[in-house]
Amino acid sequence: MNWVGAVVQGVLVGGWYALAACGLSLTFGIMRLVNIAHGDLAVCGAYLTLVLSSALGLPVGYTLPLVLPIAFAIGVALHLLLFGRALRGGPLAPVLVTFGLSVMIENLLVAGLSADPRSLDAGRLALAGVRVTAFGSVITLSWLRIAGFLTALAVLGGLHLLLARTSFGRLVRATSDDLDTARLVGVRVRPVFATVAGIAVATAALAGVFLGMTATFDPYAGGLSLIFAFEAVVIGGLGSLWGTLLGGVTIGLVQQLAAQWDVQYTVLAVHLLFFAVLAVRPQGFFPASEPEAA
Repeated sequence: MNWVGAVVQGVLVGGWYALAACGLSLTFGIMRLVNIAHGDLAVCGAYLTLVLSSALGLPVGYTLPLVLPIAFAIGVALHLLLFGRALRGGPLAPVLVTFGLSVMIENLLVAGLSADPRSLDAGRLALAGVRVTAFGSVITLSWLRIAGFLTALAVLGGLHLLLARTSFGRLVRATSDDLDTARLVGVRVRPVFATVAGIAVATAALAGVFLGMTATFDPYAGGLSLIFAFEAVVIGGLGSLWGTLLGGVTIGLVQQLAAQWDVQYTVLAVHLLFFAVLAVRPQGFFPASEPEAA
């Protein structure tokens, strides 16, 4: 059993979990919105990339400048039409609304694109790798996994700088800290929340693209993606961006290490860790603090 390889692969896989979870962490930390449809929106990003890549005859990477703005616009529209109204309906309304959105997305994808598993062609990057020797073990690392981890770092770092160093970030933090006071001093809360929702959906779509390049996906893949993303957010700390990265890496490590023992226990091990964190430290390893979210 190559434990060193399992650790390295776990860290890289955890980068994807963190990328998938950062939008969920953002919307909860700022808007107090638990988006049940977050995983389905990530799958929509994979399908949108597949459709654009096939229609335009372009490699997957060249479609990202089209996919991400479209995903951002969809997130803005969802907030203006659904999320914003649900947030005014009490704590249970957003859960019910986003659950209904999840069911609707799954059925629309099945009706329009069938339930057949699909994948995205990553080209030469899919098979490219590099051999590394560490602690006497030879490890083969996928460039696609490395790219996913670096993308997660770039996205989380960019979001942190956006919230910490820009005027928009100050508006977001003020709104998250005290919604009523922010309104009293003239902050237009609706555009702020709409922008946050757009960013969250765009990051989910980006995670969906990497999902499609590293594994197969279908209209029902969003449920499992949501579970792992939610667990990464809770383990790392609710609303904390860097905590989300730690949570994602922790899940990846647990999966890969459990697979070295017995593959059938990989998912169970993650869920047991999730319940252990809830029992011992329910606020997560690194609960949110300024300047990330309230």
